[in-house]
Amino acid sequence: MKYMILSYGSQLDYDGMAGKETAQPAWSQDDVAAMVAFMGEFTKKLEESGELVETRGLAEPVHTRRVSAKDGAPFVTDGPYAETQEVLAGYWVVECESFDRATEIAAQLNNCPAPPHVLASAYADVRPIMESASDFG
Repeated sequence: MKYMILSYGSQLDYDGMAGKETAQPAWSQDDVAAMVAFMGEFTKKLEESGELVETRGLAEPVHTRRVSAKDGAPFVTDGPYAETQEVLAGYWVVECESFDRATEIAAQLNNCPAPPHVLASAYADVRPIMESASDFG
């Protein structure tokens, strides 16, 4: 079975990683290097175990476009969005034996080094990937 592990952040997190001061302290170069090294090793272990299907990090929310409808016509809004604090920051698609195993994999993300104010609000979701319409319900 395939599962998607979704990690979340905010524009403030991206700004902090870029060294910008926000309401929270900016990340140091060492903080960023430690996070990048952890993510590289995390992904390498999944590749070596044969459980990794795909992974990607996403560009910061300021580069987002939201497409919705207004009066029956497509309506495009550029990000970031004041009403949305958290956004999808990246994902991993894994293929493994069970939901519990996918959850164990996601739990390893709690070991990612980051400044304390980031770790305090960090989380990931684990969701099964439906293979067909028959998986609904």
